Amino acid sequence: MSEQRLSRRSILRLAGIAAASLGTGAWKARYAEGGGPPAVEVGSVSCVLSPEMTEGPFYIAREKVRRNITDGHPGTALVLRLTVVDASTCKPIKGAAVDIWHADAAGNYSGFGAGSGNRTFMRGIQRTDANGVATFRSVYPGWYRGRTVHIHVKMHVRGRVVHTGQLFFSDALTDRVYRSAPYNKHPNRTTRNADDSIFVNGGHRSMLAVSRRAAGGYLGKITMGVHRS
Repeated sequence: MSEQRLSRRSILRLAGIAAASLGTGAWKARYAEGGGPPAVEVGSVSCVLSPEMTEGPFYIAREKVRRNITDGHPGTALVLRLTVVDASTCKPIKGAAVDIWHADAAGNYSGFGAGSGNRTFMRGIQRTDANGVATFRSVYPGWYRGRTVHIHVKMHVRGRVVHTGQLFFSDALTDRVYRSAPYNKHPNRTTRNADDSIFVNGGHRSMLAVSRRAAGGYLGKITMGVHRS
């Protein structure tokens, strides 16, 4: 679905109206760095509705509730800290079920193709805590033909799906990670963010803010605004 394009002035005007109607305190939830609409970039608002994106063909329902989703598969360590907030109030949502899945370092999904012998690696569900945070331990995703590097996410509140989306990384970071094993065994990735048909329709608002961890690997964070109903 293509996005309606608004001018910078229009976005800032609409953000100002929303902030005024909700009150300044309603916009204090932190929003992840890296991209985002102009209103977020200039600090007019600090939480926005996360863009809906295709579920894709590799979803498997009723995955394991667990924090470590690697099943021992190799790769650069990646801790994901996903914060879920109500897009209308910016308040954290406690107890939301956050479901993620992505390709392993070789570009394979569990349950499909080369990964069909296992239905659990790089898949899992966590519930958000009192601060709206769900944490996962995984590895940096690999790539496969036709798609940029990404992580799928689906959120459920009280048994109802409230968001289906995808999370992305900067190309510069991916280039750096992919110079090391085991990613360098699968070189010459075909698609970068700007060439990805999913990313170009809102992916800049679903970019993870990534930093190095003292223990090794990376920490990826994002705040996702959703409608409860």
